[in-house]
Amino acid sequence: MGRGGKRGGRGRGGRGGHGGGNRRDRPDTRTDKSTLPRNNERFESYYNGLGIVPEDERDAFWKAMKTDLPNSFRFTGSKAHALAVQERLRNHYIPEIKSIQYEGAYVEAPQPVEWYPDKLAWYMTTPKNVIRRFGPFANFQKFLVAETDVGNITRQEVVSMIPPLVIDLKPGMTVLDLCAAPGSKSAQLLELVNAGEEDRARQVAHNFNSGLDRPAGEEFLDDGRSTGLLIANDIDYKRAHMLVHQMKRLSSPNIIVTNHDATIYPSIKIASKPAEDGKPIQNRYLKFDRILADVPCSGDGTLRKNLEIWKQWTPSNGLGLHATQVRILVRALQMLKVGGRVVYSTCSMNPVEDEAVLQTAITQCGGRGIVDLMETKDLLPGLKRYSGLKKWNIMDKSGRTWDDWASVEKYQAEHGFDGLSRLAESMFPTDNDMPLDRAMRVYPHSQNTGAFFIAILEKKSEIRAGHTAKSSSSTTSQPKVAAEESKVKVEVADSNGVTNVMDTKTDGEVLKEEGQTDEQPAPEPKVESDPLVKLEDNVQSPDEASTKRKREDEEAQPQQEHKRVKSEDTQLRQENKKKNKGQAFEEPFKYVDENIPELQGIKTFYDLSPQFPMDRFMVRNAEGVATKNMYYTTALAKEVLQENEGKGMKFVHSGVKMFVKQDAPSPDTCPWRIQTDGLRILETWVGQKRIVKLRKKETLKKLLVEMFPRFHDDDWASLDELGDQMRDLGMGCCVLVVEPSEDEGGFSERMVFPLWKSIHSLNLMMPKEDRKAMLLRLFNDDSPLQNMNQNRKPEQAAAKDQAEGAPAPATTEEDGDIKMKTRNSSSPEPIPNAEKVAPSEDEDDGGVSLEQG
Repeated sequence: MGRGGKRGGRGRGGRGGHGGGNRRDRPDTRTDKSTLPRNNERFESYYNGLGIVPEDERDAFWKAMKTDLPNSFRFTGSKAHALAVQERLRNHYIPEIKSIQYEGAYVEAPQPVEWYPDKLAWYMTTPKNVIRRFGPFANFQKFLVAETDVGNITRQEVVSMIPPLVIDLKPGMTVLDLCAAPGSKSAQLLELVNAGEEDRARQVAHNFNSGLDRPAGEEFLDDGRSTGLLIANDIDYKRAHMLVHQMKRLSSPNIIVTNHDATIYPSIKIASKPAEDGKPIQNRYLKFDRILADVPCSGDGTLRKNLEIWKQWTPSNGLGLHATQVRILVRALQMLKVGGRVVYSTCSMNPVEDEAVLQTAITQCGGRGIVDLMETKDLLPGLKRYSGLKKWNIMDKSGRTWDDWASVEKYQAEHGFDGLSRLAESMFPTDNDMPLDRAMRVYPHSQNTGAFFIAILEKKSEIRAGHTAKSSSSTTSQPKVAAEESKVKVEVADSNGVTNVMDTKTDGEVLKEEGQTDEQPAPEPKVESDPLVKLEDNVQSPDEASTKRKREDEEAQPQQEHKRVKSEDTQLRQENKKKNKGQAFEEPFKYVDENIPELQGIKTFYDLSPQFPMDRFMVRNAEGVATKNMYYTTALAKEVLQENEGKGMKFVHSGVKMFVKQDAPSPDTCPWRIQTDGLRILETWVGQKRIVKLRKKETLKKLLVEMFPRFHDDDWASLDELGDQMRDLGMGCCVLVVEPSEDEGGFSERMVFPLWKSIHSLNLMMPKEDRKAMLLRLFNDDSPLQNMNQNRKPEQAAAKDQAEGAPAPATTEEDGDIKMKTRNSSSPEPIPNAEKVAPSEDEDDGGVSLEQG
């Protein structure tokens, strides 16, 4: 899919303001899309010549290509919660919209995407002049905006939802998303990794509390918690943080975000383990069950919404990306387990970026005996698709088409390199027996979507030295596609079956890493900025080696030297920040010992079950001290972060925030409150003495509307059904469980929230946006929230709250988190070798809108 510069959106603050002085209306500088040309003779000629659709469908194809793309969105999160939010759409907003008549006919309401599981994806085609005219659409838009802000709805193009659905990802698997930003597909993958986790964990907890055995089945390992891991990567640092923002909304500990070039993605070291002879097995690297390679592309399948592509399209767009796409796919296949699957996808219709990439990568890896294409025609029943191409021609930058490489060589010999510099033999069909027709092509006229290409590759055996050796040469020394592509890493299996990463020459000869012996682990790769530069040994400079020895010596000093070491380490970090000003800097991930007083106090206060692992908590500071926030990760994420610390991996984010330090009113009150993000993981294991249950909608509405509702010791009835429970509950954080009930006025969905009890007030620890969205969804109420502290003077309220230990109202961002704007208008660095790369089809253009275009 396209991964170009982010289009500058209006942003939340860009629609006018009410600052000091007279307000001046800003002129509307947005381009009227109806005035943009929707034709390109060369573009249309090329695809007509390819015959990508039957001739009798050609008119319908181009008619669809020249109309606006429908709006589409997806319900996110756990399946139960997504269905609950969807129910509000079905039962409330759809009937309202269906009642609208315009020009003597009922308008078309939003519709579910029929082939999407559980109908959790929807689209709408209503013209904007109708949307602007009727009130029910305004109400619907308010619902969409509220649920999008809190992460329950994601705006995403329908065809971009396909790759995660066909990857066959199961909980417990490891999955890598190589080109992940802005994160819509990563979110789908993470939902699959965590599928069914809450129900499994509750089942294990029930059995444990009842004295029963753990339920049978691999899915109940780790007490029902998901053992899978998603590593989401993006080459651009700013876009990687956009990805973090998207992933945080799903509140999962099964996530690591990295910032690397996908063409040379580093091997991820994991812990050594004893061999049968007692000798440790070294050089163990993480191999993935599934990998999504949604690669940078020219994006000509997105021109229904990216209308500038009509004017900007040239044949060079796809030709310049072919080499990068091949390298990404080969690297993905190298990191894949035998029996694992890579899903390769683009939002381009150009076979140079699609079938030609598959053909070249499979050949470089050793052919179909090593990697083969899987059939896709039976996946996602109801989705209309076309088979991949087995024959195609290539258009050079001068507009000439070529059927085969021999014709190019002949012309070059007679006339020179004019207009042929980007062509390479690997771009042309070379193997008639390769089942490229097993891939799928999705076109706009079939189901009113964008265009997309998806293929599934299965790794049948290990890729060995020599398989990536030979590929075709290009017409000129630049970009030297074949020669450079052959200098890629290959995995060589040793006698223990453990794979090590090595370079290959163009003739397949294995290069011995300098200083490496059979007993030594392979050096960690150093990431180069240029993807056409081969990986080099990660050899430490004298200064780096000296710094490392200094730290090791300091760690060996007696305990009384601890404060001096800590101070020097802090100073060193500050100096590094100044030295690398302008470069990305991430605080390290440091895991804390489960026996530290902070965690022991948490365990006692919340009466945590012994089944909950206390050895997976980390902090984001070099000292490894629990000062403000504590994050929780899975066991595998912990292993990855610890084994690769200081070894070249660029980690941006991992885990889920579970505890935040809070001023406590007394020594008996635990100062660590449960953060909403981590509550889903923790609540099953919290003891009953810190659990409060709620069943009536009126009670929850009161807690949502009133911030800091106050109570008195002689008036517990003011808290409704919570009164008796809160009377004997000690101050501090507790878990509010909303139980589903079939009674009138009850809830259909189980929900959990952190609730803070102070001396004379309560505080539901939810951001204002979440409160408003829930009030709208559950009660159809969009009235303003009531801050019960506003009747007091600010200084009195602050002093009172501090004395009571009452936390401030929760906000969307917490202190200590990376502060990111939801939509960043700045453009990232260009992708190497990409002349024109389309914006991501997942990216929003400034806000959730019902209007087409």
